[in-house]
Amino acid sequence: MEYVRDFRWKKGMSACELAQGLSKVGFQSVELERAVQTIVKMKKAGAKVFFTYTSNMVTSGLRGFFAQIVDTGMADVIVTTVGGIEEDIMKANGEKFIIGDFNSNDVALHEEGINRVGNLFIRNESYARFEDIVGPMLKKLYLKKKRWAVSEIFREIGLMIDDENSILYQAARNDVPVFCPAVTDGAFGFHLFMFQQDHPDFVVDVVKDFSNILFCVSHDDVKGLICLGGSISKHHAILACLLNGGADYAVYMTTARHTSGSMSGATTQEAKSWGKIKDDSDAATVIGDVSITFPIAMVHALEILEKEGFLSAKKRNGKKEDKLVRGDKKC
Repeated sequence: MEYVRDFRWKKGMSACELAQGLSKVGFQSVELERAVQTIVKMKKAGAKVFFTYTSNMVTSGLRGFFAQIVDTGMADVIVTTVGGIEEDIMKANGEKFIIGDFNSNDVALHEEGINRVGNLFIRNESYARFEDIVGPMLKKLYLKKKRWAVSEIFREIGLMIDDENSILYQAARNDVPVFCPAVTDGAFGFHLFMFQQDHPDFVVDVVKDFSNILFCVSHDDVKGLICLGGSISKHHAILACLLNGGADYAVYMTTARHTSGSMSGATTQEAKSWGKIKDDSDAATVIGDVSITFPIAMVHALEILEKEGFLSAKKRNGKKEDKLVRGDKKC
């Protein structure tokens, strides 16, 4: 039997100590600790980890953290929405987004050429410059070959990017495929459409990519899910696991509620009714703002894994070192 434990601050408290202190407070803090332990278990079990997130998280400052997670070997497969691709490329080319206000005058913002994502602002000019960046990239792809699966496109673009804080950059260099089943649902899709008008033999094969994600894992693999937010990115990864026997570990983090009947609000428990997650899987569903809950949980998990030697070494000069990263921090 476990009991509620009072949380207390102490001078110089580390992020790991903060997470540990919250673990017995109750309510969602208990689920947060369950998420930490599930992430640790999936990594120790050698699971193939599907990491999914929606585009708004790349709009935020989590983008660099996601890139770092890829570089530490915590993600084996990425699934996202197309805005997360666009804004990763934008930021890799120097675009900066503005911290604004949830209660802004949206009519005035529109007149000023500013687009609001919650309390973050993106100027129209950023999308205009994005067009200038993507056009030459598509031309390079076209000259190389005419038919591409979506994940192949993102790998090539990742190799064109020179920014260690870019998710595509890290994914390309760590052999982590990036899937985006709804690739046309944004500015990137519009530019694909426009490019194809002038190059009708240029084909982006979404069905081929469905095959790619299904065959990047097997029934015999131990499978883990870390799903941030909902949408098609969450379901696409879950479907790949379902068709390969179900996930062994799963962490969902979302602000959506299960009472809506939506994929975004669906819990890990509900997923068991479909066979998406195995009956005996370790799983946690954390309700709350991912910009807060995920860094707390993942930092705690990384500290534990580093201390116990379960994080892959970073690549040096294009080659991975043989030894594991080991830390001396106590957690």
